[in-house]
Amino acid sequence: MTVPFRPPLPLLDNDVLRTFVAIAETGNFSTAAEAVLRTPSAVSMQIKKLEEQLKTTLFLRDARSVTLTQHGEMLLSYARRMLALSNEAVSRFVMPELAGVVRLGAPDDIGERLLPKILKHFGENFPGIMVDVTVDMSLALKKRIDEQRLDLALINCATRPFPTGGELIHTEKLVWAGAKCGTAYLRDPLPISVWEDGCVWRQDALAQLEKNKRPYRVAYASAHTMAQRAAVLSDLAIAPFPLSYVTDDMQILGAKEGMPELLNFDIRLLTAPQLSVPAKAVAESIRDSFSTVVSAAA
Repeated sequence: MTVPFRPPLPLLDNDVLRTFVAIAETGNFSTAAEAVLRTPSAVSMQIKKLEEQLKTTLFLRDARSVTLTQHGEMLLSYARRMLALSNEAVSRFVMPELAGVVRLGAPDDIGERLLPKILKHFGENFPGIMVDVTVDMSLALKKRIDEQRLDLALINCATRPFPTGGELIHTEKLVWAGAKCGTAYLRDPLPISVWEDGCVWRQDALAQLEKNKRPYRVAYASAHTMAQRAAVLSDLAIAPFPLSYVTDDMQILGAKEGMPELLNFDIRLLTAPQLSVPAKAVAESIRDSFSTVVSAAA
């Protein structure tokens, strides 16, 4: 019996798969090109060759974005698993000592906006390290660091009158945010949505309103940014938000709307006195990725 000849199946290139995943996650060729440090034309060529290799269409393209086809969604699952396995295998040889648990703290807004991308970036490079995340207010996280119950903590703190300590990671503008085309800012007294006592955003917002003699009432108070967003998007209140947290369904309220200017605030990295090698790796990964993550969240 003659067995029909079948050519060997082509091997998938991890670099191409990394580009494919970046496009799938960003929904944009140009943004993905920046993430993988390639030109948009090079990225397009990679995907074209990948589609030819697999004899299928992976993306549906329009003027603004790209979406996965059914075959693209299938490949995305395989690609993530293959890249994770590759990273795990390499880490066993290149940095076998980097394993263990690192205790990281962050306030709710950083936990929601920035930590997922930071941890994803870190996990791809250090799969042997488990990061145990605690979400709490900045003052409580600082206390946990002082008591050595955390290895690292990202905290929000006032730029003035003096730094709270730690290493400056990022400085961001605080702005008033309201629902797009909303009217909450026109009400008297002004309904605002703020965090609990001790939040630097709350302190500055209330101080500026009182300084400008603008009547206000705290309409909503919560320690969770998701609740703050809900109040704003429902046009029930306005809130002080980081500039990068203002999305397309919101508007920035300034002097034209009668709102006082708010100050900048710092995001600082606190570290325990003696860091383990894995904790140092997490800290370095935060330093490397933070500016990119903040820009992407804007």
